[in-house]
Amino acid sequence: MKKFLREKPVDLTTSAGHHFTIIRHFCKGCRICVEFCPTGTLDLDEEFKVTVAHPEKCIGCRRCELMCPDLAIYVKKALRKQTAKK
Repeated sequence: MKKFLREKPVDLTTSAGHHFTIIRHFCKGCRICVEFCPTGTLDLDEEFKVTVAHPEKCIGCRRCELMCPDLAIYVKKALRKQTAKK
């Protein structure tokens, strides 16, 4: 863990395979990521920090990561499942 982090980042993988890393210490609770999420995946918790409230809704668009002014969210989109060639 990096020395500048107060707590370990939150890692979560959705059922679709998208991987979230949230650095709660960086989040200031501005709700920009929540408002730009097209599926309503994110919300703020009781400490006004971003959380993945509905991981099953995530489509891996990474809009939350791109809009976060605090660099608190990182999303690694799931790799597509390769179909077997006949």
